[in-house]
Amino acid sequence: MNRPQMLIIAASLALVNCAALAAPAAAALPATNPLASASTLPYEYPPFDKIKDSHYQPAFIAGMRENLKEMDAIANNAQAPTFDNTIVAMEKSGQLLNRVRTIFSSLQGANTNDKLDAIDREMAPKLAAHSDAVFLNDKLYQRVKTLYQRRATLGLDPESAFLLERYNKDFVLAGADLKPEDKKRLKAYNGQIATLQSTFGQNVLKETNASALVVNVRTELAGMSDAEITAAAAEADKRGLKGKFVVPLMNTTGQPALAVLTNRAVRERLLAASMNRGSHGGKFDNRAVVLKLAKLRAERAALLGYPDYATYSLLDQTAQNTANVNKLLSELAKPAVANARKEAAEIQNIIDAEKGGFKVAAHDWAFYTDKVRAARYSFDENQLKPYFELDSVLVKGVFFAAEKLYGLTFKERKDLPVYNDDVRVFDVYDADGKQLAIFLADMYARSNKRGGAWMNAYVSQNSLLGNMPVVANHLNIPKPPKGEPTLLTSDEVKTAFHEFGHALHGMLSNVKYPRFSGTNVPRDFVEYPSQVNEMWMTAPEVLANYAKHYKTGALMPKELLDKVAASKKFNQGFTTTEYLAASILDQRWHQLSADKVPGDVLAFEAAALKEAGVDFAPVPPRYRSTYFSHSMGGDYSAGYYAYLWSEKLDADTVEWFRESGGLQRKNGDHFRKTLLSRGGTAEAMDLFRTFRGRDAKIEPLLERRGLVGN
Repeated sequence: MNRPQMLIIAASLALVNCAALAAPAAAALPATNPLASASTLPYEYPPFDKIKDSHYQPAFIAGMRENLKEMDAIANNAQAPTFDNTIVAMEKSGQLLNRVRTIFSSLQGANTNDKLDAIDREMAPKLAAHSDAVFLNDKLYQRVKTLYQRRATLGLDPESAFLLERYNKDFVLAGADLKPEDKKRLKAYNGQIATLQSTFGQNVLKETNASALVVNVRTELAGMSDAEITAAAAEADKRGLKGKFVVPLMNTTGQPALAVLTNRAVRERLLAASMNRGSHGGKFDNRAVVLKLAKLRAERAALLGYPDYATYSLLDQTAQNTANVNKLLSELAKPAVANARKEAAEIQNIIDAEKGGFKVAAHDWAFYTDKVRAARYSFDENQLKPYFELDSVLVKGVFFAAEKLYGLTFKERKDLPVYNDDVRVFDVYDADGKQLAIFLADMYARSNKRGGAWMNAYVSQNSLLGNMPVVANHLNIPKPPKGEPTLLTSDEVKTAFHEFGHALHGMLSNVKYPRFSGTNVPRDFVEYPSQVNEMWMTAPEVLANYAKHYKTGALMPKELLDKVAASKKFNQGFTTTEYLAASILDQRWHQLSADKVPGDVLAFEAAALKEAGVDFAPVPPRYRSTYFSHSMGGDYSAGYYAYLWSEKLDADTVEWFRESGGLQRKNGDHFRKTLLSRGGTAEAMDLFRTFRGRDAKIEPLLERRGLVGN
């Protein structure tokens, strides 16, 4: 997943009393605060070793105060509005606020603590109010609007013209056209929503940690490797449960251990712990938060003139409207569930052959799926792991593919500070030998790190301010005991390639304005380049370079490679159905008007899944509402469909690469020139057409998902 680092004034409205910010008695940020000025490290790399928790709050306050002063100066400029004194001036503003917010949000996701969480709760409504103070400033909006109305006469280059268009749209969607009394109501909504989103995210992390599976005896973990069991014992020791074993939860409904645990009762306990997160009482229960968020988002959308939040949110996406999203999801639901039912029947045959005496349930799926795979293809996932050692995957796989496609090279450096000893730092060089970027790899799971995987930019490329990219990837790979190798599942390898696709989008950016840098594109387009990058995981030349046995160095045998290729569409019914179920829940919550928001979260979920035809008990949603951070946390609210929407473009692009000769510099250079380097400088689908020469076709996606003929 990508977390776009937008220009501060164009950031998410989950963003103080602004009068207090402007108070003349407010103290200036001392120069001793390392956030007060741009870092002197290469490429303005953050000085993690100098930043203390106590530095953030005053830096936020000073940053908002400074940014408001800049905006007031632009709004009250006595000269007539010009592109330079209004739009470019706004692009150059907010550098302190952008710096502190970028570093803080990154670390609060990757390496949080109670102090950072408290700062997040405090600052969320203040940042929302600050955003309102900018976007609801009528003098500022009138300058933008005047320029927009005269845009055809300004003689702007295409990127500048699109920037003006974007700014006007940003102001309109933020409520700049509302009456004064309605702006006051909007500000209240924005503050409440920001606070609730912060609460939701912190509850998810704390509940996930608190819901870890605890077992008393080693035999209950039969099926797990010795290294995994040792790690579970170490986790128990860390939690003061010496002699017991703890299996931490991942962010999704499904858990990795479900594929290997032989004890069915333990599997059932593990899945129940996962699915009940945030919905069984206690201080981290998120049900009330979900209902409040759904209602407030709907009320806010109505105030802005839209029937529901999804309609409002999709105006700024390539999908454009709920009808297009609903059509995609509904058209795939029936064939996907049909495939899942066929897969369930195969699992049931295995259970019956073993005289299991039970019907397949959700906690059985992963375990017996591996048995079906073994029976059909004569291999299981555990045969792959010895060939997927983390360092080899990253350096000889992910980096190697980027070198072949784009001419990039990577050199690890140890002299820059990091916020955790597990973080690795690399200089990235372009084909001409000049440094292009700095890349951080934060690969291991931690109890203070949010779930999932994501990319963020600490510094976003743009020529206006002369910034070069500093980007990071974050995964949640379980860390093995000291001295043991880190062996990945195939899903974790895929995630590494996926997230690096986002990193490439950031590192290869070549734009003028910060607003358009790298991944600052529509949410339902941003996953597209990262999904394309997944194809190189199984490219023969790339596999031959990284998929080597961690002990012997032997290449993955060809017969195993052939089996992996043959099983590509295996279990796609499950994969597609669990994703569709979560996407449908996201849309159902956000297509409600405020008066239709229910009183029971779980009952609403059940009814929504049944109505959509995806209520197949052995395949629960990838996320339930109470731990669905994409949807309720704010990043992808009404936007979880984006992965599938982007995959249509991805599947068509994969076809282009194959037709054009695959892993070749000429292909990478074309993709880079026409799409990756362009960031958000034009309409997203226009960028795709420039790259592909036509609109995307859906057939490659249907073929990939095994939905042809269903």
